[in-house]
Amino acid sequence: MRSFIRNTAFFLFLVISPLCLGVCLPIHEAQNHIGETRCVTGKVLKIAQGDKGVHFLDFCENRDTCPFTVVVFAGDLKYVGDVRALAGKTIEIHGPVKLYDNRAEIILNDLRQLKGDGVKLSPLPKNYDVEKKGRYSPGIFSHAKPARQPSKKRQTKPISPNDPTETDSGLN
Repeated sequence: MRSFIRNTAFFLFLVISPLCLGVCLPIHEAQNHIGETRCVTGKVLKIAQGDKGVHFLDFCENRDTCPFTVVVFAGDLKYVGDVRALAGKTIEIHGPVKLYDNRAEIILNDLRQLKGDGVKLSPLPKNYDVEKKGRYSPGIFSHAKPARQPSKKRQTKPISPNDPTETDSGLN
């Protein structure tokens, strides 16, 4: 039910939004369009991970002086994919432009918001620990186990013709 509502809302967002009519804004113009649903384009220089698994797509060397950022919350990574693959790529991000800490931002919560090089993201690895709380392990090294020794076969007693415990099968 939640995914149906999410998909319906996103479809309406794409049909009604003005971003279907215009071109993408460069990152330095995003601040002039706070509160609007727009498309912003830029080259992702690096991906930073903040507290509680929040990922930031940085378009400038110094995030504090950059006029625009894209935020991906930990819970949305399963819908978006492995955003770490976007580093070095030019992307177009569609969505409502919001103001946070005197900086324009778009929250990325669905892969369909991305266009450009970032369209095809692989899903997150199954063992990726978003919050890095110690549950992620690259594996444990262990030495190889020695080869198994063949099991001893049960020894059978040879049958002697004069053994009184043997019964005659009547095949004579």
